Amino acid sequence: MARMRIMRLTKDSRREALEALLGRSPSGYSEYEQTVREIIDDVRARGDLAVFDYEKKFDGCVLSNDTIRITPEEIEAAYKELDPEFVDVIRKSAANIRAYHEKQVTQSWITTGEDGIILGQKITPIEVSGCYVPGGRAVYPSSVLMNVIPAKVAGVERIIIATPPNSSGKAAAGTIVAADIAGADEMYKMGGAQAIAAMAYGTETIPRVDKITGPGNIFVALAKKACFGVTGIDSVAGPSEILVIADSTANPRYVAADLLSQAEHDPMASAILLTDDPDLALAVAREIDLFIKDLPRKEIICQSIDNYGYIFVGDTIDDLVDAANTIASEHLEIMTANPFEVMTKIKNAGAIFLGSYSSEPLGDYFAGPNHILPTNGTARFFSPLGVDAFVKKSSIISYSRDALYQVHKDIELFAENEGLQAHANSIRVRFED
Repeated sequence: MARMRIMRLTKDSRREALEALLGRSPSGYSEYEQTVREIIDDVRARGDLAVFDYEKKFDGCVLSNDTIRITPEEIEAAYKELDPEFVDVIRKSAANIRAYHEKQVTQSWITTGEDGIILGQKITPIEVSGCYVPGGRAVYPSSVLMNVIPAKVAGVERIIIATPPNSSGKAAAGTIVAADIAGADEMYKMGGAQAIAAMAYGTETIPRVDKITGPGNIFVALAKKACFGVTGIDSVAGPSEILVIADSTANPRYVAADLLSQAEHDPMASAILLTDDPDLALAVAREIDLFIKDLPRKEIICQSIDNYGYIFVGDTIDDLVDAANTIASEHLEIMTANPFEVMTKIKNAGAIFLGSYSSEPLGDYFAGPNHILPTNGTARFFSPLGVDAFVKKSSIISYSRDALYQVHKDIELFAENEGLQAHANSIRVRFED
């Protein structure tokens, strides 16, 4: 049975935990990069045939140009396969996600000044987006909604889904239904690095996309990293993680349950409690042991807890906040007497959950904010997936002759000081006698 280690929060213990967490980054798995590069190069060279070969090798599925795309009949069959009550929940969740992301939409703008100066910004959706949906240890219809709906709200013209099939050539019904409800335009049965390569470079059947989003295994993450620049990506995502800040007012049973909600994702998922109450630390550790006995994914949970599970006991809430900002967790729950006050001190977190009744799965499935979040400390500089990920911003500049005349000598001087005479000449020629 796994047990959460309880440690004093010190500079050394915090550094030890941080090094362990950052060691899970996909960037640290260089031994797989050559394999991923070979798959990408093969798909670039052989297109569809390479994708079909890798699907047969990795998913045990025989595909062709006629069967790789999910048909309307398959979509209809997927709806029949799911419990109608679950389909209704997917629709409710989709509505919440759409309403939240509609508030993120920004508009193009123009300002005009004296002497004919016009400046502005033009917002343009990307034309084609590709969404990768895993199909390994678990199937996540929620991730489909979180990827497709922001793209739809942004105005992306063509949204495609890639998801691995089973050996019978069938994609998960939940993925298909969620994609249809979210508004995906096309769905393809392909997974792994070959799917990322197909979307990044295009094949005879698969369209080339402008951006690839969505989670996946280490091969998917490394393929996204390798294809960045040819296509845009959301991030190179690492394993899931949760961090809870809790004081003596927190319910230890709630805290334990929430920590385990992420530990069950993956043996490399992390679950961390920061508290200023030693009694709460012990109580949470006991509750975790009790929960694990009855949870079906206990083997995965135990590996996660053994490797990346920590309970840190600090002296003050400010000490806990400082540690949380250093770790920059994907999910951060605050269960304290005044969670909103603590939240104002948080600088680095993917998503922040406030209070005892705002557990992390609320964000995963239903509340509306996106659950595709920065991991491995990247919340220090990355944000959750949102509408902005699917638009481009172009600057607009227009000067009249009079407006340029007033500043042309300043511009020429700047260019000459940088040693760029052609830049200066581009301005100067407009005012030759």
